[in-house]
Amino acid sequence: MTTSSISTEDVNIASFFTLVTPDEMRKKLPITPGAAETVFTSRQIVANIIAKRDPRKFIIMGPCSIHDPISALEYAQLVKELSNEVKDKFLLIMRAYFEKPRTTVGWKGLINDPALDNSFNINEGLSIARKLLIDITSSGVPVGTESLEPISPQYIAELISWTAIGARTTESQTHRELASGLSSPVGFKNNTDGNIEVAINAIKSAGRPHHFLGIDHLGRTSIVATKGNPHCHLILRGGKERPNYDTVSVSQALDDLKKAQITDSLVIDCSHDNSFKDFNKQPDVFFECMHQILRGNSGIVGLMLESHLYEGSQSLSNNLRYGVSITDGCISFDKTAEIIRQAYREFTLPKNG
Repeated sequence: MTTSSISTEDVNIASFFTLVTPDEMRKKLPITPGAAETVFTSRQIVANIIAKRDPRKFIIMGPCSIHDPISALEYAQLVKELSNEVKDKFLLIMRAYFEKPRTTVGWKGLINDPALDNSFNINEGLSIARKLLIDITSSGVPVGTESLEPISPQYIAELISWTAIGARTTESQTHRELASGLSSPVGFKNNTDGNIEVAINAIKSAGRPHHFLGIDHLGRTSIVATKGNPHCHLILRGGKERPNYDTVSVSQALDDLKKAQITDSLVIDCSHDNSFKDFNKQPDVFFECMHQILRGNSGIVGLMLESHLYEGSQSLSNNLRYGVSITDGCISFDKTAEIIRQAYREFTLPKNG
């Protein structure tokens, strides 16, 4: 065998497909003035809530993952109507997750596989996601999402009001660098084992400037230089089937944030290990957290709920039920509205707020 006959490049690559550039997509689907106003205003509100300059709380509510834009728009309309009822006490942010981390294999989300058939038309997925975000935010509903990699934010980040970094990626240097450059406030979840030190280190890191490899608006590979994100915070999501939303865990987390000289504000995810992965337990977690707030805990600034039009979940098939999650189980919108309305009746803003 001669040296010239040996192949060492792209041994496990099947093919390459050209990705539309962010600039091309933005020209095709430009942000509307209404969407820009929604995003700008809600980002400021979230930042002020985290800094405790605004006594309200924010609630991230919505499907575990979006697979159907039509049902997502219906959900968004319901969020808008509910928001009008509670906006003096709560900022409601619709959860719009388009990329799903998988423990092994499975559907990777609307951006990666919009047809739900392993065809992986990512150009189409990015277009669908951006169009949906424009429609939702143009209606006045702010949106939150999870960032999984450093490329897709160039296509949708200008439409995002709040971002999460998941439990499996909080320790990743790439995601800390990404968060340092995002324009929205960013929440880091504790590890799947319940460790919050990793998330605290991530908050510190993302608050600093970074340089890393990414793409610019023209799709060119670039060295991205960031300023650091001043609005990063902790998300408690439980770990290894051990919740961490109880008063002791919350108090310890707030103390750890103070010791790290980080703003002692945190968000509690009512799903995942905090609800033992049982969607029906989310309201119990929600009310326990609200009771802590009512008893004077100012450190809990936000709550997360996995919620869809209808409760439960379903397996991916050719006969999907409308408005039902195809990933984690969700509580129904009716149940979501019920518990938020009850919390609204009970929650009183501080007199100096």
